[in-house]
Amino acid sequence: MPEFDDVDRQLLRMLREDGRRTFSEMAPEVGLSVAAVKRRVDRLKDSGVIKGFTVQIDHTKLGWGIEAFVELSYTGTTPVGEIVRTAYAVPEVQAVFTIAGDPDALVNVRVRDIEHLQQVIDALRRVGQVTGTKTLMVLGSWTRND
Repeated sequence: MPEFDDVDRQLLRMLREDGRRTFSEMAPEVGLSVAAVKRRVDRLKDSGVIKGFTVQIDHTKLGWGIEAFVELSYTGTTPVGEIVRTAYAVPEVQAVFTIAGDPDALVNVRVRDIEHLQQVIDALRRVGQVTGTKTLMVLGSWTRND
């Protein structure tokens, strides 16, 4: 495994805050040449540390202001692939986490309003071999950027 230092971590933090930052913008902040920053970012991409660049979306501006996590319990030993496939069959599902213990999975959903949330929960209950659900409404969220 390649070694990563504080400069690599600084570059990652900068790119996480703004994935469109240029090498020439980052170079003076880390005290390296533009070419050295490019080499380091390329190495981080080639080693798989940087898997891609994404956009942060304000879901409320799109009318999807309610976020929730839904715990899903399945019958018996439902294969992970089936859990993921059936959860993603519901378009409002943003992410699926299979977890140890009970429940079997945790899904992140985005919806317009409470009525829409109820429809999504009902849809999740109908897919696959779901035996139970528990819904947790998100009141606020913060993401660590380091």
